[in-house]
Amino acid sequence: MSTDSKLTAAEQKQAAADNKTADNQPAATSKQRRTSAAAVAAQASGQASHTFEGDYRPSGEETVAPQAPNIRVEPVHQVEFLHTLADALNATLDLNTLMHRVADLVRAVIDYRIFAILLLNDRTQELWMRFQIGHTPEIERTRVKMGHGIVGQAALQRRSILVEDVSKNEHYIAANPNVRSELAVPLIVKNRVIGVLDIESETTDFFTKEHMRLLELVASRVSVAVENARLYTRVSRQAQTLTVLNEISREITSILDLDDLLERIGHLLKRVIDFQMFTILLWNERTQQFEHRFSSRYGERVTRERTVSLGEGIIGTAAQLREPILAPDVRKDARYVAANPETRSELSVPLIYKGKVIGVIDLEHTRVNYYNEDHQRTLTTLAAQVAISIANARLYQRIHEEEQRMERDLDMARKVQLRLMPPSPPPLDHAEFAARFYAARSIGGDLYDFLDYGPGRVALAVGDVSGKAAPAALYAALVSGILRSLASQQLSPAALLGELNDQLQERKLDSQYVTMLIALWDDSNQTIQVANAGSVQPLFVSFNSSGSRTSVDVKTIQAEGFPLGLFPDVEYEEFTLSTRPGDMLVFFSDGLPDAENASGEMFGTERLAKALKSLRQPTAHTAAEAILDAVTTFQGGTEHFDDETVVVLRVK
Repeated sequence: MSTDSKLTAAEQKQAAADNKTADNQPAATSKQRRTSAAAVAAQASGQASHTFEGDYRPSGEETVAPQAPNIRVEPVHQVEFLHTLADALNATLDLNTLMHRVADLVRAVIDYRIFAILLLNDRTQELWMRFQIGHTPEIERTRVKMGHGIVGQAALQRRSILVEDVSKNEHYIAANPNVRSELAVPLIVKNRVIGVLDIESETTDFFTKEHMRLLELVASRVSVAVENARLYTRVSRQAQTLTVLNEISREITSILDLDDLLERIGHLLKRVIDFQMFTILLWNERTQQFEHRFSSRYGERVTRERTVSLGEGIIGTAAQLREPILAPDVRKDARYVAANPETRSELSVPLIYKGKVIGVIDLEHTRVNYYNEDHQRTLTTLAAQVAISIANARLYQRIHEEEQRMERDLDMARKVQLRLMPPSPPPLDHAEFAARFYAARSIGGDLYDFLDYGPGRVALAVGDVSGKAAPAALYAALVSGILRSLASQQLSPAALLGELNDQLQERKLDSQYVTMLIALWDDSNQTIQVANAGSVQPLFVSFNSSGSRTSVDVKTIQAEGFPLGLFPDVEYEEFTLSTRPGDMLVFFSDGLPDAENASGEMFGTERLAKALKSLRQPTAHTAAEAILDAVTTFQGGTEHFDDETVVVLRVK
């Protein structure tokens, strides 16, 4: 194209003649101009031989014809061009497509060789190429500060700059040795510079004032479209980020193992922020320092032993101030502690739970100015949920450790409780005993004991303490201790219950009592004395043989009384029963008749009596086993809710 934008005298004369002809034929001229504008619109709207996603850089064989005339756009063409521009810009909110269309539209009226749209980074105040044609990759990656170069001057002065010969301009940055002229127009929205529209030519004095005015018109529309596209992109990215954060929040709330949780947070955070180094530090109340609980470098987990005090470094300062800290260049931040020599930018966000700082999330990168305000907002939003998840995981960990400790304590308590019960009943000539105990939990409140009353005499005690688990077991141990201390007095069953009640009154505990039955067996005459303090009434089982048939009779021993530990000065009744060989006495806690199946039915004493009647020539041991088997079969796998104790005395 021609390097001289001025018209010769002959050209001016010819132009005047053309204008006169145009005045005489307005309809034809208007039609021709609309046809020309339509051609521009067709090219800009995608009807050209290439698509917007294609390569717009000219091939190496293309050269600029130095004598070709510059394109002149008449006023009516400008109107048509602006309509076409508006249609092209309004048709998309995708920034890449938008810039491709702008490049096509500008090329339709200005045959440029090099084209670029640079956008301003508000934080760094640098211009960077968002789109370009004809530049090398090295130039494309260049950042231009405000006031540097022709584009920097255009942005700084907020006006268009046309340079006819760049070699004579002191601000020109010699990036391309073939460039001779340049035109830079700032992109301004709401009185704020957002970037620069820049075109360059390999011909001196190539661009004209008309080119500048035309590019200013383009810039005025493009700046608004670019800002809208960036806003749309930002909103879309924020919506996507919030969706991801919601997914992350749902996932991390289900992880209760602290180590697994911290590692998973690192993996999930990578979906929204592409960090290189990631660390979570947690506050240790005992040492009053932040300890590294999880760290990764370039995707690999690493171990870091260094602790951080409150107010130390960027991490400690973020915790002390209780607010995020974004360090674009740690080398220029006096608070930075050089733990990683390759770190250039850092972002630290405190983890706050119920008004207390429980830790810090720290991200590092080797690039300067890598993290921005969007990263800070995203991490701050996520930090609130992370703090809750960490607090829940630590609470679960403490509970789990406490449960394990309690399990160990309960296991030891169970062993102690079993030691309190006699391992085996004493051997007698005319009687045999069998005892079975099943705790509904690790330890229970049932107890039984055999007290030695001298030659041929044994006192049997079966009790049930109110409540369950540890409190009941401890109270049962107290009762068992008092009972054994009274055994040396060899009191009758009724007197023994009265004395035991008085002892418990001296050690009275609110809402604690014990039901107990005492039975004194005399082996010399096969009689038994029974006194009851609120316990389940025992069963008397007799076997009567008539020829080849044996009948079984089950009766309830009607012995009653007040539970121990509730009322002072209580007297108890006492019954004496005579027995015959083969007879059995069955003593049991209320856990047996009260046992329920899946339908909520109770086992009851009738089913217990039926189980006893089904026995044939039982021993004390087989009778006790048969009773518990019958209860277990009835329950059918239903959880036992109460302790179960049975003691059988069979007369030999």
